[in-house]
Amino acid sequence: MSGRLVVIGGGQAAFALVAKLRALNDQRPITVIAAEASLPYQRPPLSKKYLLGELTLDRLLYRPETWYAEHQVDIRLSTTVTRVDRVAREVTLSDGSKLGYETLAFATGATPRRLPASIGGDLAGVYVVRDYRDADQLAEEMKPGRRVLVVGGGYIGLEAAAVARSLGLEVTVIEMADRILQRVASAATSAIVRDIHRSHGVDIRERMGLHRLIGDNGRVSAAELADGSVVPVDVVIVGIGVTANDALAHGAGLETANGIIVDRYGRTSDPATFAMGDCAVLPWQDMRIRLESVQNAVDQAEAVAAIIAGGTNPYDPHPWFWSDQYDVKLQIAGFGLGHDETLVRPGQREGSVSVWYFREGKLIAVDAINDAKAYVTGKKLLEAGKTPDRKVLADPQSDLKALLG
Repeated sequence: MSGRLVVIGGGQAAFALVAKLRALNDQRPITVIAAEASLPYQRPPLSKKYLLGELTLDRLLYRPETWYAEHQVDIRLSTTVTRVDRVAREVTLSDGSKLGYETLAFATGATPRRLPASIGGDLAGVYVVRDYRDADQLAEEMKPGRRVLVVGGGYIGLEAAAVARSLGLEVTVIEMADRILQRVASAATSAIVRDIHRSHGVDIRERMGLHRLIGDNGRVSAAELADGSVVPVDVVIVGIGVTANDALAHGAGLETANGIIVDRYGRTSDPATFAMGDCAVLPWQDMRIRLESVQNAVDQAEAVAAIIAGGTNPYDPHPWFWSDQYDVKLQIAGFGLGHDETLVRPGQREGSVSVWYFREGKLIAVDAINDAKAYVTGKKLLEAGKTPDRKVLADPQSDLKALLG
């Protein structure tokens, strides 16, 4: 084993882990097992600039191939782990070979949920966006005048809707819940984002389910909605959430619950095994949550790298997220789960606004729409554990910097 670290996964968390270990001058042997044929690359741009054709895959790579050789990182592409033997401390690979380890790290991410075949989910023209190949296929479909149905009004679905509309396609978004973004944002933020999309000509239908997709010669041609109406469509984009890739860990006897359960140090129920990123269920403010974001993947992976290298500091998440839709940048600091009050503050520039979340009087999150000052202020307040003076915050003429005093 010679102290070898085996990393299962080839995404953001996997790369951040090995890069941080090498930055810490940790020279142990590292092998990364990556299922995709590509070197690790950024995924958020897939549903935005990459889909628009503004970025190519080589520009999404975290590092070129030479970096891995220079830093003595053995990366095996188009390879998966089929079995983990925690007693023997070895993994079996898809080519049948076995590889021993001293430390094991899961960075397996999550997989988008697909529509069942029973309602037409297997028809041609129905897409999820998980990797660059999905985005490449979808990009070929994005022709002006075509009709797109987006199933799911979360961030991924809305970002795809914005791209499609920007390219001149007719877009309908359906969301089963009472409102778009219901799982991740306040009613106030949902209303702001809804208005933005409708101003761009997107048909948003909330409290609307999908009954079935209708095919013509094996390709989707229409959608029958829950109210019985039929919408002609050429392309369907599915954004109905993800499922953590924890089956391999579960099969190895690790504790899982729609994700691999870890402690504050990223350790699983096996002290020699860690998990990080979208596949990890971590403790946070007396809760167990999965944080599906690039920020968490990087920060948690770097914290785990420090632990593996001999550090003792636990991972203390400070969540932040972002979403780009049209010319609108939505920046989110904190985690609004369980909020019982919101305050909407107009920004200083036209079209800028922020939504501040409170739980039992305490600030827990802020959504900033084209309002970088509100985002930065909110993020600093959250990191300091401070709750702003409500009167100052409610006055749009007040200086946000005063809240940091």
